[in-house]
Amino acid sequence: MDAITGPFRRLVTPWVRHPTVLGSDVAGEIAAVGGGSTRFRVGERVVGYAAGQERLRNNSEEGGFQRYVTVLERVCAELPDTVTFEQAAVLPLGVSTASAGLYEKDQLALPLPTSAPSARGDVVLVWGASTSVGSNAVQLARASGYTVIATAGRRNHDFVRSLGAEAVFDYRDPEVDRLIVDAIGHRHLAGTMAIGGGALTHALRIAGRTTGTKNIASAYPDPLTRLRSLLARVRGIRVTSIWGGTPVQSPVGPAIFRDFLPVALRSGAFRPAPAPKIVGVGLEQVPRALAALRKGISATKLVVTIPAEDITP
Repeated sequence: MDAITGPFRRLVTPWVRHPTVLGSDVAGEIAAVGGGSTRFRVGERVVGYAAGQERLRNNSEEGGFQRYVTVLERVCAELPDTVTFEQAAVLPLGVSTASAGLYEKDQLALPLPTSAPSARGDVVLVWGASTSVGSNAVQLARASGYTVIATAGRRNHDFVRSLGAEAVFDYRDPEVDRLIVDAIGHRHLAGTMAIGGGALTHALRIAGRTTGTKNIASAYPDPLTRLRSLLARVRGIRVTSIWGGTPVQSPVGPAIFRDFLPVALRSGAFRPAPAPKIVGVGLEQVPRALAALRKGISATKLVVTIPAEDITP
């Protein structure tokens, strides 16, 4: 469950006006197909990014917290029968944000993922790998052929390694920066995904002590990020701020949701992560889920299900 609420909404999405419907992550069966689309059919199982709050969409019909949601074909993926709707619902915004940071031309600009990647030898650092964005960034970077070194809380190390990380370090360890630099060794650092509070500080230190592109994509809405990015240029380090909805409009969206995800989910090469936690049944449970989200969660994503009888025309 992802939604921008509270005092930060006006700062992050000032263009959104009432009436609006929040929510970005949806999965279910297609009820109708329009706009000349021939890719999908009614009744097909899909997962999609609900783009209603994006600047160029700004459309309440495309918000996720409702029984029927209009989803753009370019950010919608077919689901295999082996993936439940609850599992799939953890994906859209996490995948979109991770993809934006890794692949957009003004971010890390890495090669797109494939179902059979060749090893590149370079390293991608994912700071905050047990988060929704981080879980997807680890898997996507591996699918692009990179070795992944990551950080997470100690209790989530096995989870992050299961996603494909070569090594995982405790972000609370006072020696974490040195340990990561030592783990990278003489290999090139192809880029860093800095996720969560404090991530950028560590990413800057590590980038300054390793060889490679020295590009950092920051997924944390810190007001100081732009200032710090300007200061980092003096050291040859490029810091950019990720906007998770960018793939809705860019070529990255269909490259991931149309070309990569359906095949990767079907083969098992990519798995929905982090695990879903069902908060309740029915739209009336959304406020409860948002309240739980504000209290903080770890290596999980909150999901609200809608009974089939509630979505019958």
